[in-house]
Formats: sequence, C-alpha cells, structure tokens
Amino acid sequence: MLTLEQVSKTFFPGTANEKQALRQVNLQLDDGDFVTVIGSNGAGKSTLFNAIAGTFVTDGGRITLDGVDMVPLKEHRRARYIGRLFQDPMKGTAPSMTVEENLALAYSRGKKRGFSLGLPKKDAAVFRELLATLGLGLEDRMKAKVGLLSGGQRQTVTLLMAVINTPRLLLLDEHTAALDPATADKVMTITREMVARNRITTLMITHNLNDALAIGNRTVMMDEGRVILDLKGEERDRLTVDRLLALYSRESRKQFDNDRVLLSTAKDGGRAEKD
Repeated sequence: MLTLEQVSKTFFPGTANEKQALRQVNLQLDDGDFVTVIGSNGAGKSTLFNAIAGTFVTDGGRITLDGVDMVPLKEHRRARYIGRLFQDPMKGTAPSMTVEENLALAYSRGKKRGFSLGLPKKDAAVFRELLATLGLGLEDRMKAKVGLLSGGQRQTVTLLMAVINTPRLLLLDEHTAALDPATADKVMTITREMVARNRITTLMITHNLNDALAIGNRTVMMDEGRVILDLKGEERDRLTVDRLLALYSRESRKQFDNDRVLLSTAKDGGRAEKD
C-alpha cells in the first residue's frame, strides 16, 4: 500500500522563480491498484513521481510504502522498493552493456552476491525464459549491446529490468510516449501483462486520455500540484473523454491546455474502449 499525506514541494522558494509544485497531496493506493495519472502541462505529475522516488527532499508530508517510511531514504535506497520507467528509452539501461548484463544488474539489486567472472548459467536461463515471453526475439539477442536495440526493444528491456525482482511499486512516466504508435501499443500490452501477472501496484502517467480511462482500475487527475479527481468503479467506467474534460473544467474552472493530450484523443472520437 502506498500512502501520501500532505506532501508538499516548492522549488526556488522566496525568489522570482518560486514554484509551488505539490500542494499538500493526499493519495492512497491499495495493493494491486493500477492508477493512470493525467493532467495538463505543469500539473505536477512528474514532480509527484520524483517525490515518491526520492529525487528530491519534500518540504513536508509523509510517504509510506507497505508501512516503510520513504521520506528518510535516499533515492538509491528507495530503488530497492520502487521500479521506474521514463519517457526516454535511453534512460534506465547501460547502452554499452549487453542485454543479459543489464538484466543481471537489475536481478542482483539488493542481493548479496559473491565475486563471479561471468553470468551464472541458471540466471542466463531465467533471463532467456523471461525475454521469450515478450515475443520480440530478444532471447536470441542476449549478447547484443542494449544501445543497438530499437527504442521499443530497449524500453521493453528496461521494463523487464524494473520488474524482474517484483517491486512494491512501479512508476511509469509516459514510458510509451517516445515510441511510434505500433511499438507503443506493443510495449503497453507487455506492460499490462507484466503488471497483471505479478499484481504490481502501479502509477502510470499518460498523455492519452483514452488510455487513461481504458487501462488500470483508477484514474487520477492533477492540476497545479493538487489531485482534483480520483475516479474509479462505475463512475470511471461510465466516463468518456468529453465527460472527463468537462469534469476537469468544473473542478479547475479552466480548460485543459495540453495540446498533445487533445490531439491524442481526436482519432478516437473522444471515447475510451474499456477493458
């Protein structure tokens, strides 16, 4: 269970560039929740993820994960509990290392291991089996350097690295946004399968409002550093994109101003296909 209580963050306080990025955010995720996070530019979505991951020190509030107080822990310590993917497929891997070497690094995270000159055969077998489930042929490219993979292949390897030791929480920060539509759909399908198979509690930022309503079991909308909507159950199931935008306008008293989001919904006529 993830719990945020009164979490706040202001950047450059007392200066002309002061920015109140998080305003006493309260949010609770139950085990197995898959929550999509949406909001216009500057709403605080990535800042929220950075606060949870420990990228910076928050100004106030509590962040607990399965009863563990995250606030005192540095980012590398929180990484033992939290997996994260970014929009840029170049992040999260070592491009000059092979696929199996990257997976080995992730697999050994938080474990005590003796000195070894090579990858144990049993670990290599595990990696090959996991890669085969992806359906991308990566099980035959374990010796290939990650930097030579396509963006979709690399993002899928990064996803596998994030969940190979099942994390208590998975943060997906627009992890398909930099991919072409067909590749993005493939990576999203793999993501949903991995999350469901391991019942990983997940937060996913997306700019696609159709995905926000079709994926997972909850949708959270942020605005100016606050959570203004938390939609689930029948209320979420009945929503269309047009109704979602109307709710946003009602709660924030302004129009949604992210052109990238609006463009992503136009092709679908403003409706989200449900699971």
